[in-house]
Amino acid sequence: MDQLAQFAPIILMFLVVYFFMIRPQMKRAKQEKQFASELKRGDRIVTKSGMHGKIIDFSDKQNAVIIETGAGKITFDRSSISMEMSRKLNEPAKETK
Repeated sequence: MDQLAQFAPIILMFLVVYFFMIRPQMKRAKQEKQFASELKRGDRIVTKSGMHGKIIDFSDKQNAVIIETGAGKITFDRSSISMEMSRKLNEPAKETK
């Protein structure tokens, strides 16, 4: 019993790290992977670097998307598309009073 009391703070610290750092990160990675797999032609997206565009085609060989921007067609890796900014761009505008 005495040995368990010695290791209790370490076990508690591991549980806190797991539930507040590791688990949320895994959940977020899963959401981003699902978001990238659900992309389709015509979706308006924003890359993590801030480039806005519309998906016009996919390159499965390179795991990339081809987007149309004001400058022309550009190929981006699927992982470079920002889930939060793309969702914010596509949500309906809220009216202000």
